[in-house]
This record gives sequence, structure tokens and C-alpha cells, in this order.
Amino acid sequence: MGVDSGLPDFRGTEGFWRAYPPYRNLGLAFEEIADPVHFAEDPELAWGFYGHRLGLYRETVPHAGFGVLREWSRHRPARVFTSNVDGQFQRAGFADDVVAECHGSIHHLQCVAGCGQPVWPADGVVVAVDPESMRAAAPLPACPGYGGLARPNILMFGDWSWRPERSQVQLDAHTAWLRALRTDGARLAVVEIGAGTAVPTVRRQAELASATSGGLIRINVREPEVRHGRGVGLASPAATTLEALDALLA
Repeated sequence: MGVDSGLPDFRGTEGFWRAYPPYRNLGLAFEEIADPVHFAEDPELAWGFYGHRLGLYRETVPHAGFGVLREWSRHRPARVFTSNVDGQFQRAGFADDVVAECHGSIHHLQCVAGCGQPVWPADGVVVAVDPESMRAAAPLPACPGYGGLARPNILMFGDWSWRPERSQVQLDAHTAWLRALRTDGARLAVVEIGAGTAVPTVRRQAELASATSGGLIRINVREPEVRHGRGVGLASPAATTLEALDALLA
């Protein structure tokens, strides 16, 4: 979804290294740098990656496809379920209480030490990053309660210390909304955009949500296949496809 806004595509090691060449020299793949162990062992390296992403997401303007989805949501009840951590749906005008971020958000932080401080917004947090080494400079983000190191409230690879309470509130509201629709006998149209199979959380959610009533539209350049009967796959980019669908609906 974010690629059409100019955000880097991390699929495959080569795609990640094209976006972040310094990690090629270090031999680090996306799954290795997006690992909470670095916040304990090398916090400047960890915050170099996440600090750069935080700044990038703040500067990125959501593409026209977000506007299409936002306009549809003005006319029909709608919610967002996303594994993206970039906050682009909120930036495009979706209210925070209709977005479920199953892997958390880079715009919120948690304490590395687990001191009990509730998850807090990253508003005003700026991380200086050397683009040549992709290492962050001091001061690094700190916990307002404990004073020690903070980290993004994102579910990383091999992450046993992620605090899910903020995301769980969103997910519970999303589940309750789906149950209410089923109780009312409403038909549900699920528009899934750019969800891969390597981490298939969104694809599974979309298939389950569309299985009982309604249908699935899977927009995916690389993996558009729909293996059950209630859907259609479109092998095309997010923005142009959403705009084309909007024109047909009009």
C-alpha cells in the first residue's frame, strides 16, 4: 500500500538493500535489523533504522488511493485492518478509532526495560541518523518514567517484549464491529491491498472476514491469487487500481 506513496519495498533482501545500502555492507537483512535484540546490544544501530523510518513516514504524503478509501468510508461503514506501522491511514484522514494496527505503530513508544510505563506517543521525538552508517546519534529516545532507553511499540521479529495493549484495544473494537455486522446480516466487501504471503496476517484476516457474507478484492502486483470462491484478484498497483474501481462505482 505504501509503495505508491514512494515508501521503500522491503520484500526480498535485494529490495531492502536497495532502500538501505549500508545494511548490505553489514550483511543484515530486514528480518535481522528489525529485531529487538539490537536495542539491548547496539541501540545506535537499532535507532538508526527505526529513527530513519520515523522521519520518513512523517514526511510521506499518502497517495491518491488513500483518498479513495477515505471517500468510500464516508458513504458506507468501514474500518481499516493493517500490518503497516507507518500511520499513513491516520495521516490520510482516517480516525484513530477505526484503524486496527495489528503489528503496532512507529508513532508510539515503549520502555525497553519494561518498567511499567504505559505505551506513549512519539510526538516530538526526533532521531538524528547518519545516512552513511545508518547509526543514530545521542540522545536516543528515553522512557519518561524510568529514564532508560525507549523503543518503537512495534512487533518485531522474535519479539517477546512487545507491549500489545494499544493494538489489542484496536483489534477488539475491529472484532466487535465484524460480529455486529454478521448479527445484522450485512454484506461485507473486503478490499485487501498489497498484503504478502511471507507474513500472511492481513491475508488471513481478509479471507476470514469475507468468508461468510460478501467478498474479497485482492489488489496485489505479485500475489493476487484468491484460493476460495468469494473473491477476485487484481495484479495491479494500489493507487491506480483504487482510482479505477472508484470510477466504475461512480
